[in-house]
Amino acid sequence: MTELHCPDSLDFLATCPRGIELLLADELAALGAVPGKTTVAGVHLRASLESAYRICLWSRLANRLVLCLAQEEGIETPEALRTAAAAIDWRRHIAPGVTLAVDFHGRADAIRHTRFGAQTVKDGVVDRLHAEGRTRPDVDTRQPDLRLYAHLHRGRLILGVDLSGDSLHRRGYRRDVGHAPLKENLAAALLVRAGWPALAREGAPLVDPLCGAGTLLIEAAMMAADIAPGLARERFGFHGWAGHDEHSWRELHREAEARASIGRKRCRSRLVGFDESPPALAAAKANAMRAGVPALIELEGASLAGLERPAGLADTPRGLVMTNPPYGERLGELPELVRLYAQLGERVKMAFPGWLLAVFTANPDLGHRIGLRARKQYSLRNGPLEAKLLLMAIPEADESRPEEGAPSRSNGAQMFANRLEKNRRRLKKWLKKSGESCYRLYDADMPEYALAIDLYGDRVHVQEYAAPKSIDAAQAQKRLFEALGVIPDVLGVDPGKVVVKRRERQSGKEQYRKQAASGERFEVHEGSARLWVNLRDYLDTGLFLDHRPVRRLLGEMAAGKRFLNLFCYTGAATVQAALGAGEQGGASESVSVDLSNTYLDWARDNFALNRLDPARHRLVRDDCLRWLETAGGEFDLIFLDPPTFSNSKKMADTLDVQRDHGRLVRLAMARLAPGGTLVFSNNQRRFTLDEDLAEQFHVKDISAKTFDPDFQRRPDLHHCFLIRHREDA
Repeated sequence: MTELHCPDSLDFLATCPRGIELLLADELAALGAVPGKTTVAGVHLRASLESAYRICLWSRLANRLVLCLAQEEGIETPEALRTAAAAIDWRRHIAPGVTLAVDFHGRADAIRHTRFGAQTVKDGVVDRLHAEGRTRPDVDTRQPDLRLYAHLHRGRLILGVDLSGDSLHRRGYRRDVGHAPLKENLAAALLVRAGWPALAREGAPLVDPLCGAGTLLIEAAMMAADIAPGLARERFGFHGWAGHDEHSWRELHREAEARASIGRKRCRSRLVGFDESPPALAAAKANAMRAGVPALIELEGASLAGLERPAGLADTPRGLVMTNPPYGERLGELPELVRLYAQLGERVKMAFPGWLLAVFTANPDLGHRIGLRARKQYSLRNGPLEAKLLLMAIPEADESRPEEGAPSRSNGAQMFANRLEKNRRRLKKWLKKSGESCYRLYDADMPEYALAIDLYGDRVHVQEYAAPKSIDAAQAQKRLFEALGVIPDVLGVDPGKVVVKRRERQSGKEQYRKQAASGERFEVHEGSARLWVNLRDYLDTGLFLDHRPVRRLLGEMAAGKRFLNLFCYTGAATVQAALGAGEQGGASESVSVDLSNTYLDWARDNFALNRLDPARHRLVRDDCLRWLETAGGEFDLIFLDPPTFSNSKKMADTLDVQRDHGRLVRLAMARLAPGGTLVFSNNQRRFTLDEDLAEQFHVKDISAKTFDPDFQRRPDLHHCFLIRHREDA
């Protein structure tokens, strides 16, 4: 192994976010270094110590600068790693009394944990210092005087000293970060890719219409004013390094201070940020103050819908609109974001003709909603997310474009909009007569737009049916975004009241699995019943709309009767049975059984909302099969609506409704009083009733009569039977 050292030219590794390695190499060359091999998220280079200091102070793109002391191949074992660390003369780098930390990256078959790798390197360092008669240095993993760097990949080891200390992206100005902030060096890379340095030299303006905590604006201001990004940092890693040259460092720092002072006065670019969040603007102002650029940045409270060209820039023919909008990492965020991206396109075309638009997003499909063609795209990573920087030329004012407020739709999107309008007209008379406010408007009427759209008052619940593998995922995503762009316009609702979920084949009680934790529930009406629904937190909403006629039937049949609701879910059927129909009154008493505490609590709230007496209307937590086998008493009306399939660990056995419905029905019939009725329903599309049941009991299939006009397109969506004892038929 060869230790790498040279008084005038040293070997370094500069690390950076993935995707900007070539930009970093160019920057390193401009700072006096000689870039070498480029690796994933890093660049090897040679440079003098003075150039290394300059990189730490001036690099806008690097994460770390590591002085490479040694490299060796074939490191596969802890013993080899320890020996390699002990081979370096650490006295030249670690002064007496200095605290250490080792940052270990990578792995080998025998070195699987970074903590173990770091400990092994530290042991090698201690071995060498002890052999030279030096005392053992203390370890401080949080704020060490000196950080050592070790990287092991495929047996190749690099050992060195981290001259940066904390990551260089931490400029020191950002304490109030706002929501989902960009790292400073990634923001700088985006600005470089968008051509901002050249625009700033011309005095061109920059506008961020969704500025958040202001990172893009601050990095742009520091570039325009020639402010070194590391100028505000109090300490670098080299301050604890034994080879540090304080005189050279102070000279470079004084030069940077002088350039910043001159640059602030000479900066001609206007930098303007808008955001409608007061906390975000407060964070941006505080960050700009700490960065030393408060006078260079203008911040205003404004929504994207009200975006206008800032005063004084009316005659500016060229500038940059740049922003990092939300990405929609959760499916439920998409409706608002589809509108936001479309609105961004509409507003910039109106306010900034002839300018350049740069949008950084981890969801390029949302970027298409802007309505402008990207002339260039750059792939980068924002943390764990694959993202793209889209550069788009905003058309000149005299170029043809759709009128404001009327973004163009594809032929498919227009056909989808037409179908929604047609369905509204078809259901209008029924809705007026029935008074229903919760109903299905659309159910994959057009196969290309495989959605189920339900309205709950003024809110919209959209379920995307998972596309089969034969359908291109990108095309399915594009059509979803088209639909989400159409729905608010056609239905006249705010995008924030549109909730999206993906509906896939479920097993067990997957439909009951929690999807979010918003706690956002609201009250709806079904006939005289008042019911709580939650559109966001679970796959289902708490109210199965296709069973509305079945619940209505139960209300009509329940007057004065003892009612049993098995697999009761949120108790909506019990509420209807307890309230009854018209002046006849409802059930005299009821028992509702389910295994889920969550849904029993929900049912309890529904009971309270309708002022049902808990002494007469009881809720029981139990496995319905077990309860039927052990419970006593008889009921005049029983509703049995089991899940299609359940393998819940709380249940004694797996439940398959096709296989097990015979047993379930017979157990329920054993609890049915003479003259009573069992209403048995299920949602197994290809369900066939056990023929033996028809011989043992009187069975009437009423499925066709249990679909209101909003569900008549899917006659197999559920099956419903009235079952009575033969002597009562």
